[in-house]
Amino acid sequence: MSITPDRKAELIKTHARSENDTGSAEVQVAILSERIANLTEHFKTHKKDNHSRRGLRLMVSQRRSLLDHLKKVERPRYQALIETLGLRR
Repeated sequence: MSITPDRKAELIKTHARSENDTGSAEVQVAILSERIANLTEHFKTHKKDNHSRRGLRLMVSQRRSLLDHLKKVERPRYQALIETLGLRR
């Protein structure tokens, strides 16, 4: 259900703005998107797992807030990120 450390390091390397960047909005959104995708797959077989569903809703809300912030602060970075991750918007 959670992402492996190798996959997380790969996401950070792909979306980092500088060499030591691990906390920019792009990196956080990429990691959240991966976790959301994993949980979505989990719910295909575990339909009644409502505790995890609450966590999914919180992650989606956090990702939405980060994307809104990025959209307000720097529009080109926002556009590039949603194209890279393939998010609808």
